[in-house]
Amino acid sequence: MGDTVLVVGSGGREHTLAWKIAQSESVGQVIMAPGNAGTKNKGKIDNADVPVSDHKKLADWCKENNISLVVVGPENPLADGIADVLAANNVPCFGPSAKAAEIEASKNFAKSFMDRHQIPTAKWQSFTDAESACQHINNAPYKALVVKASGLAAGKGVIVAKDKDEACNAVKEIVQDKLFGQAGDTVVIEELLEGEEFSVLAFSDGICLAPMPPAQDHKRLLEGDEGPNTGGMGAYCPCPQVSAETLKVIQTDILHKAIKGMKEEGRPYVGVLYAGLMLTSEGPKVLEFNCRFGDPETQVLIPLLKSDLYSTMLACTNGTLSAALPTWHDDKFAVGVVLASGGYPGAYKKGMPITGLDKIEKEMGQLVFHAGTTIKDGQVVTSGGRVLATVAMASDLPTAVAKAQEGAATVQFTDAIYRKDIAKRGCDFITKQRSVED
Repeated sequence: MGDTVLVVGSGGREHTLAWKIAQSESVGQVIMAPGNAGTKNKGKIDNADVPVSDHKKLADWCKENNISLVVVGPENPLADGIADVLAANNVPCFGPSAKAAEIEASKNFAKSFMDRHQIPTAKWQSFTDAESACQHINNAPYKALVVKASGLAAGKGVIVAKDKDEACNAVKEIVQDKLFGQAGDTVVIEELLEGEEFSVLAFSDGICLAPMPPAQDHKRLLEGDEGPNTGGMGAYCPCPQVSAETLKVIQTDILHKAIKGMKEEGRPYVGVLYAGLMLTSEGPKVLEFNCRFGDPETQVLIPLLKSDLYSTMLACTNGTLSAALPTWHDDKFAVGVVLASGGYPGAYKKGMPITGLDKIEKEMGQLVFHAGTTIKDGQVVTSGGRVLATVAMASDLPTAVAKAQEGAATVQFTDAIYRKDIAKRGCDFITKQRSVED
């Protein structure tokens, strides 16, 4: 029969994790709570009505249904202590405790933690009143142009200002006008770092860690990194701009120090740690830590995973990661293009029928990971801002890019929008490298 795994969440990240976990020979069933159209009645995977917001009820449900592992996708349940309640009821959970999740849930905590453990990051200060924050922006001995709500703001609580006036306006919107509610009670002002932005994620069992290949996402809505910030419009992996040497530095000076520091402070970190990084002229520096898989980075990372995701996740929960280290396809690139509803990240219509999905998967041999989708009258329709991602793999990055774009063009729904320049920075880097070698 095999083990039963519960995946909490409804986005593209959770669809991707379920898709890979279901490939494990040890797994008989993957239950999604709540899931989406892409996870409804798909082989071993199906959606279910599970009481995920009441953690004690969830723990009881898991015991009644013999759940072998709970995998938590989004950050909010982790910050709210879902892993703690499950652990207290002897239900294994892949995801950090509430204390460990503070590395994302409080930017103020995260920055102080990095300073305590000599983890390279941007210069910073935190404030609870707008006047002091604006004074700092105007007088800081560095470009104090990055304004962050300290709490959780669905990945949208960061404003990178063009000048001091814009930075001060952002502070006022966050602190005084409560743009992000209580998440903005404390505001963090940071130095603007310049360089190549990317992320490196790592599995951790609290002591041992296993890094994943570097990925780069695309936060802005429009080509050329223009337009408003979004949850992410696409990603690619690995990032050719990040050398093996740089990855070693990230592992020793950032990831290892973070896992060791969390253990020393009585917050052992179990799950996946996401490091958002900037490759500066002084080396890699941390922009932020997240306490979970990134979205849409997961959609390009996990298809490159050769080994059994379930066994690695289970090993993280029982302290045996060193015996179940992940292995990766190091001869492939993955590119994911997100299709969003017209109007996103503002107001958008729902219920638009989606076509072309069968063609991508069956004829083109590509992957589709659903996010804002549901089923209405037997038809897959849109139900969110980011609707789905088409993911293609190839032995070189430009080919993977072309295939993913072809996939995105095949999916049709009214007012669909997507970026046509996903992975351009990676392709440009390869082209430049070749011309130098020639």
